[in-house]
Amino acid sequence: MSLETILEMRSIRKAFPGVVALNNVNFSVRRGEIHALVGENGAGKSTLMKVLSGVLPAGSYTGAVVFDGEERRFRGIRDSEALGISIIHQELALVPSLSITENLFLGNEIAHRGVVDWNAAHRRAMQLLAVVGLKESPFRLVGDLGVGKQQLVEIAKALSREVKLLILDEPTASLNENESRALLELLLDLKSRGITCILISHKLNEIARVADSVTILRDGSTVETIDCSAAPASEDRMIRGMVGREMADRFPRRTPRIGETVFEVRDWHVHDPLRPDVEAIKGIDLNVKRGEIVGIAGLMGAGRTEFAMSIFGRSWGKRISGQVFLRGERIDVDTVEKAVDKGLAYVTEDRKGNGLVLNEDIQFNVSLANLSDVSAAGVIDGGREYAAAEKFRKALRIRSAGVGQKTVNLSGGNQQKVVLSKWLFTNPEVLILDEPTRGIDVGAKFEIYTIIAQLADEGKCVIMISSEMQELLGMCDRIYVMSEGRFVAEVAGAEASQEMIMRAIVTRH
Repeated sequence: MSLETILEMRSIRKAFPGVVALNNVNFSVRRGEIHALVGENGAGKSTLMKVLSGVLPAGSYTGAVVFDGEERRFRGIRDSEALGISIIHQELALVPSLSITENLFLGNEIAHRGVVDWNAAHRRAMQLLAVVGLKESPFRLVGDLGVGKQQLVEIAKALSREVKLLILDEPTASLNENESRALLELLLDLKSRGITCILISHKLNEIARVADSVTILRDGSTVETIDCSAAPASEDRMIRGMVGREMADRFPRRTPRIGETVFEVRDWHVHDPLRPDVEAIKGIDLNVKRGEIVGIAGLMGAGRTEFAMSIFGRSWGKRISGQVFLRGERIDVDTVEKAVDKGLAYVTEDRKGNGLVLNEDIQFNVSLANLSDVSAAGVIDGGREYAAAEKFRKALRIRSAGVGQKTVNLSGGNQQKVVLSKWLFTNPEVLILDEPTRGIDVGAKFEIYTIIAQLADEGKCVIMISSEMQELLGMCDRIYVMSEGRFVAEVAGAEASQEMIMRAIVTRH
């Protein structure tokens, strides 16, 4: 291990029942660099970081972890933190009901003789917030902050522990473009301060921008490590390493067969449930034709998810007014049950929180929205439920040991396929997809895109909400642009460009 190397993981092997997650992985990180770790969902990235951080303790894997020149055997996360290793997971580990200061020093309190010195804690919190560029009062509740600011609190918390190696798992997955850009600038600033970063991300353009090295994992093994000192790693090279094949087209080829207007929303108004005097959705008109994929573009906070949820059984909002039509007839979608009965389905952006029951198996989750089709006299028929789940497992190519496997143990892309299966089992006419590929890799994205294109070819109406402009441009026949609760532009997919969409947003923002 050279002096410039801060971390070496040698011949790491980790097996779970029925699967080898890591197979002889070698991973080396230089001191003071930003080192990206990429691979498809299920490639072993998170498992490798759990080994490094002590979440998977020494003895549960084989191989060696060498940090700061010595072999380490971490029994838990406290052991790794004590040496300056800190991991920030995609699901943030903050307490919403506590203040920023309380979160920063939770479990690491500034105290004298067992009494917390709050004045010292607040002063230190202000210093840490200044380092990460967060202009908030340390007294503010974390639950009142947006996701981007919460991410900065997590990084400040790591800095409070005098971090040497900072691991970030999909840090920009839930951020808008401006927040993502600011976070990447912060990583470059931390690098200038001598802090080493490991960045796990599916956003290859971001990796190309900031990474000094890129290690690619595939199927639990190391494919290669790319030195980016001479030139950034190209997206094509990373994709080739991740999926083991060329992907000339990121999106499936499709010849749209668009028919008559099937779904319409007219003059839709929704007020914020927490601030009933504030109108969040302001008179939206939307229509979708048979076989059409319609996108909704907009910045974070534009109201896209709120609009979708308010249509789907009034799942969000107060004082909702407007009309919804299906095949020219006005329909009642006042409850989720009524919306599903009328042929609507909503695939949430939060698959782990609202889309799945993670501790249940695939079979349980697939049937959840349509129990009447797998039951008789109020009793679930296990055989029918199994057959339905197995049909979707094969059709959507869900990689699993079987429909009895718990969804918590699936990769993100396969979890997303289970959520899709759940709603496809209701046989919807209108499918609303909210960030359908968030946090999943490029190979799994293509499979999801292929499923979406196939649904449109079958005559379904698809509404697709995405923060990734290229995704909307690559998939949609028509795009609505949303800003501050309104549609501010509508453009044909073939004519749309990223610049056109951003211009529509900022000129009316």
